[in-house]
Amino acid sequence: MKNSILSIAGICLLTAAVCGLNPAQAEDSAQPKASAPAQAAQTDYIYLADPTIFYDQGTYYLYGTGNSNEGFWVYTSPDLKTWKGPAGAKNGYALIKGDSFGSGKFWAPQVFLHKGVYYMAYAADEYIAIASAKSPLGPFTQEKLEKIPCDTHQIDPYIFFDDDGKIYFYHVRLDRGNRIYVAEMTPDLRQIKKETLRECVATGKNPSEAQWENTNNQDWGVIEGPTVIKRGGTYYLFYSANDYRSPDYAVGYATASSPLGPWTRYGGSPILNRKLVGENGTGHGDIFTDGSGKLFYVFHTHKSNDTVHNRRTAVAELRAAEQNGKTVFSIDRNSFRFFSIQKRH
Repeated sequence: MKNSILSIAGICLLTAAVCGLNPAQAEDSAQPKASAPAQAAQTDYIYLADPTIFYDQGTYYLYGTGNSNEGFWVYTSPDLKTWKGPAGAKNGYALIKGDSFGSGKFWAPQVFLHKGVYYMAYAADEYIAIASAKSPLGPFTQEKLEKIPCDTHQIDPYIFFDDDGKIYFYHVRLDRGNRIYVAEMTPDLRQIKKETLRECVATGKNPSEAQWENTNNQDWGVIEGPTVIKRGGTYYLFYSANDYRSPDYAVGYATASSPLGPWTRYGGSPILNRKLVGENGTGHGDIFTDGSGKLFYVFHTHKSNDTVHNRRTAVAELRAAEQNGKTVFSIDRNSFRFFSIQKRH
């Protein structure tokens, strides 16, 4: 599922405003440039930001923003505890530059199965593209290297398939802030139906509804990393707020009776933040169901309380409960843990 515009303090804000810098651009220079096998041998922790997990035939596949100059690695696990990789079809990569649209800034992938084909939606060069493969390990490729047509920069795709067969494209547009939009897609997944484009959630300076979304009170608000699920006729849009470099990066959600909105923020947000799990920069993840039917949220944190990059990949159980006739979601803090890989000998 991803990558934002904004800075944390005055100098960074001025730089972003003058130069149009995206904080994920700062991340690019911090990403490892070593080969995938070398990266795997250096540490126990898995360092993928904007992570997503795809479960298929008894195997969990973990993707995310890693070596953002080259593509996307993938790790595999039979049980969400023992991880191996990078295990992609091309030197650990599930998608590698040159096989699909993009020259760099490979961020926030999402993988899904549609009509017997595996697809990866992702951001590159601050646009969004969709590639396909015969295996979750890749290689994900395009016959023609192309992005989804758009008249502005956009990142953080999430493709949602509704019960009626319609396909919706949630994404973040870089327009007076990082703002989540949605539009219905054409059945071939190549473009949106422009007449259906809607803004979902955005924030800015002195937001009236949710102060947690902009703790530094910045003019360029950041709402990003959308993930959507549907329960009992209600749509739940999970998102992250604040600059990803801020310790206050956190996760909340909004609800709607239609995939196009309008959306109402959940008053109990944020449901995931540093206060809950004791780690800075918690957010930008994805929801998945394990083999037993439990819901989980996979996300990233800062490397440490003093260092942002490279961000560590974590997971926690997402629990649903009935409250005043409505389903509400919370993160089980006791289930929080980081992912690590088996050392190579």
